[in-house]
Amino acid sequence: MPESVFLLMDRAKSEARAAGKRVIDLSIGASDLPVPNELIAELESAARDPATWGYCLKSCTLRFLEETTRWYERRFGLALDPGSQALSLIGSQEGLAHLLLAVADPGDVVLIPEVAYPSYWGAAALAGLEAVPLALAGDLLPVFEGIDPARLERARVMVLNYPNNPTAALADRAFWERALAFAEAHDLLVVHDNPYIDMVYEGEAISPLVLPGALERTVELFSFSKSFHMGGFRLGFALGSADAIAALEAAKAPVDFNQYLGIQRMGIAALRLPVDRVLRDVQVFRGRRDALVEALQGAGVPVNLPKASMYLWLKLPEGMDDVQFALRAVEHAGVALAPGRGFGPGGHGYVRFALVQPPEVLAEAGRRVAQLLD
Repeated sequence: MPESVFLLMDRAKSEARAAGKRVIDLSIGASDLPVPNELIAELESAARDPATWGYCLKSCTLRFLEETTRWYERRFGLALDPGSQALSLIGSQEGLAHLLLAVADPGDVVLIPEVAYPSYWGAAALAGLEAVPLALAGDLLPVFEGIDPARLERARVMVLNYPNNPTAALADRAFWERALAFAEAHDLLVVHDNPYIDMVYEGEAISPLVLPGALERTVELFSFSKSFHMGGFRLGFALGSADAIAALEAAKAPVDFNQYLGIQRMGIAALRLPVDRVLRDVQVFRGRRDALVEALQGAGVPVNLPKASMYLWLKLPEGMDDVQFALRAVEHAGVALAPGRGFGPGGHGYVRFALVQPPEVLAEAGRRVAQLLD
């Protein structure tokens, strides 16, 4: 399994706090906004309902799956079968790990962008797969040329994630058309991890499932952790290829009994919320993004304005070690960041800020980091 620099950072934060220092923690991408009251009311009601207390088999998830496909059709105009093209997940991270186990064999290759969410690398190792990094272009989107032909021949899956964690990159329709054409040419299953679908500030988030030919070779993973601030409730769903969904269901069957029905009811209520309720929270993160960028740029640190997600991806000066800088930031600036190398081989020399504090706190953190860089 890949070494976790996040455990190293956790120790550094604990030591700083034990020494009496106040740490502005921007290292973890967990939304700090409140879960909508309507969702909490659903959970409270369900907890008193004995019908929710037992094991939850597939039939128990059908109401939830029907709501996910209705939500998807309202949003993207594509009708899906809740019985064969949708599956309940205990968070999209669980879904991805089980999906790699389900659709590829040990020794197969999985293609992952060279900068990616850390659990992708761990899930590939758990499944016994060889993770082959895809180089990123200047727009932080993968380049599909230059892959070793021998490894490409063994590739079975390609994992993508846009809007992206950690880079905040956004992929347009033209990119997805290239990605799907590449996947078809090499008979790959495309797994699109899509938890930041609502967190877009400029442009739009594309769902590749709606593109011609995508449904046969694509699975999208959706989460309630970001749009509805339900990270600790562990709920998600998969939509897409019936064959891949069936394989995922078979892999999950001996492992779990699905998420608690009360939490599924929260998910149903979340998908029925008016769009403006979700977008209101997105504007909160936009304000935070603007405050952090303004503070960094005002202190002379060159940084691009993130188009989406809840992160800012900062390139450090040439030759600066990202782990050592992140440790110094905790100790000397009281700011905890995520070292870039934790996100893959392309992350060396970068750090990630998570927009999980109010604007004035983010601005202060930006000024402290800029001073440390200076």
